Amino acid sequence: MQHPFIVGITGGSASGKTTFLRRLLASFPEDDICLISQDNYYHPRESQLVDPNGVTNFDLPSSIDSAAYAADVLRISQGLEVRRPEYTFNNPNVQPKELVFRPSPIVVVEGIFVFYFEEVARLLDLKVYIDAREHVKLQRRIARDRDERGYDLEDVLYRYTNHVAPTYEKYIKPFKQDADIVIPNNRHFDKGLEVLVSFLRSKVAAAHQE
Repeated sequence: MQHPFIVGITGGSASGKTTFLRRLLASFPEDDICLISQDNYYHPRESQLVDPNGVTNFDLPSSIDSAAYAADVLRISQGLEVRRPEYTFNNPNVQPKELVFRPSPIVVVEGIFVFYFEEVARLLDLKVYIDAREHVKLQRRIARDRDERGYDLEDVLYRYTNHVAPTYEKYIKPFKQDADIVIPNNRHFDKGLEVLVSFLRSKVAAAHQE
């Protein structure tokens, strides 16, 4: 097949990327779109940096195996299949699956550092930034980490203040200016999603005609 059209999607933690991606993927037949998430490229927990208070910091670029991530994005950009063990967020009760990423007309590459990692960023054909105000992201993060991960409020606020916010200011926000499309998501992203889906459908149609 022809080289896929590669879309990079980033934004701060709790900006709404996961919900946006779910809606984006649902807008296309499975064979027309593929998602490669940065979440599957974390280094093992024992390799992660620990802050001065002994709390593991998963919100640094060094927490990700960027070389492996870039190699897999390059491989799929060349029309080749990629296989990767699922990252189970250090849950010993979950048996990792083997993930298979197959080339498709549209490949979505997502994660908070996809613009920061130069070897990944240069492979992107389109850069999309999901934006939200700081207080909105914090409220979402509190709700998510409480409901999905069982963190108490004190822990969430500590990580947000000492890990999440500094990482956003240093490694994510500066690259907003590199985005081709910025989609605000303080309340909803419907119009932005509609524009992106329409554009990508034109790329899929062109790929099917080749």
